[in-house]
Amino acid sequence: MNRRTLLMFGIAGLAAVGAGLLLPSLGGAENISTLTLSGEALASAEDIVLVDIRRAKEWKQTGVIEGAHLVTYAGAQDFLAKVGPLVGKGQKLALICRSGNRTSQAARQIAPLVDFEVIDVAGGMLRVTGEGYAPVAPTKAQGCASCN
Repeated sequence: MNRRTLLMFGIAGLAAVGAGLLLPSLGGAENISTLTLSGEALASAEDIVLVDIRRAKEWKQTGVIEGAHLVTYAGAQDFLAKVGPLVGKGQKLALICRSGNRTSQAARQIAPLVDFEVIDVAGGMLRVTGEGYAPVAPTKAQGCASCN
């Protein structure tokens, strides 16, 4: 490697370390985590309440993780009024969207308002299905009012 390439890798490494040190403080809450959980793990974890925050059109296009609650995120207060009662003692709230962008923002808004862990599912449905998880069709029972 030449000197310029080493310098670029060094700067990139320092930036990554710096971002890692700063990210927890950006959210303002210590009860946020970003995890790379498989679709199977999300569907079967008893200590996690999974909420898919996308819109009905998206749920219908791609399917959803089995057992997920379907609640479109439009703001922290309204969302927590619907979802908060679903989270039992000792449980965590996991949020999933298409790619992880919306859940990242939602988690930062929700976490300061609750006393349980909020998980931002890294990479969203794109990652989960890309790893081979076969989603199921969304249902009214899960929260999709316009589904069967």
